[in-house]
Amino acid sequence: MNLEQVLQARLQQRRDQSLYRQRITTAGPQQTLLRSQGQDYLCFTSNDYLGLANHPQLITAMQSAAQTYGVGSGASHLVCGHSEVHAELEQALAKHTGRSRAVLFSSGYMANVGVLGALLDKTDGVFEDRLNHASLLDGGLLSGARLQRYRHNDVDDLHQRLRKSKARHKLVATDSVFSMDGDIAPLSQLAQVCQAENAWLMLDDAHGLGVLGPQGAGAAVAGGLNEEQAPIYMGTLGKALGCYGAFVAGSETLVEAMVQFARSYIYTTAIPPAVAAASLAALNLLHTEAWRQAHLQQLISLFRGYAQAMDLPLMDSPTAIQPLMIGDANRALQVSQALQDMGILVTAIRPPTVPANSARLRITLTAGHSQTQVEQLLEALGKLQQQGLLSP
Repeated sequence: MNLEQVLQARLQQRRDQSLYRQRITTAGPQQTLLRSQGQDYLCFTSNDYLGLANHPQLITAMQSAAQTYGVGSGASHLVCGHSEVHAELEQALAKHTGRSRAVLFSSGYMANVGVLGALLDKTDGVFEDRLNHASLLDGGLLSGARLQRYRHNDVDDLHQRLRKSKARHKLVATDSVFSMDGDIAPLSQLAQVCQAENAWLMLDDAHGLGVLGPQGAGAAVAGGLNEEQAPIYMGTLGKALGCYGAFVAGSETLVEAMVQFARSYIYTTAIPPAVAAASLAALNLLHTEAWRQAHLQQLISLFRGYAQAMDLPLMDSPTAIQPLMIGDANRALQVSQALQDMGILVTAIRPPTVPANSARLRITLTAGHSQTQVEQLLEALGKLQQQGLLSP
């Protein structure tokens, strides 16, 4: 068969299994009312957890920086693309997360692949939670180290694997907040095991930064883990901070090693300076508009309280990610479409993003939502439950 025939067969298989993905094209900014194809939808599917992506202070900061620095950064950080505003953002991120130093990456995916590739080779071992984000898993595979996946949040399983390993160096990588389940890793226990077995702990805090900890300082600070206990910290700028990009924070030595050895840092163009300026404005808002974290926590409590009372198939999550377990991929699509017909956007997450037979609705709450909007979502879910589309 030629290339077209091979690809058409693969795509048709995805369709037959109700696993075919389709994009929603939006018009206008990211906000709770999202416009698509001429219609406004109440959006519960964005990672803009603090409602900052369309904040006027971020827009002003970006516009002002674009007047000063132009649009593109022009080159990689190591050539001539590292501007004053990049340096200022790195310093602010290090201070905010309680680390000595930080280095910017162009995306969270590139950060994770870069870190693992820079620190590990075939003589080493990398140990990852089974539900880690794909970027961590891919980074582990690409590093050449022996990859072992321990049972989800099972510290004992991890400990046994570390104890048996003969690897030269051992690195444990975990999401702090799991992106499709919304639960939080047992960080203090993981740190204890890593210290006992002389392993390095890496945290992917993409969904914790800005939301967890005092003033959104992240999961490591919330869990009381210092730089020695959690020496490798990755955070993203494109979720709770409402911007784009990522960073790795840790000791002076770690960050300098990233600059020297992380291929996804060395060989890619730096994020635009204007985006870095907007990220600085977002960091400032974590302090000046701390009500956003408090409001989000209130909405989480409200949603969970009503969902539990309604006996909805709610997964165990204390975070802004509130999945409803459906199981069957086709039925998950049906529920998602039914909600869209009612003017509400909630994404159906299906394999291979999640394990087989664990398709779900991934509901995300943000500080931009009102109590009334959350109640509107619950009312819609109640109607679908009465129709038999949702069951505990």
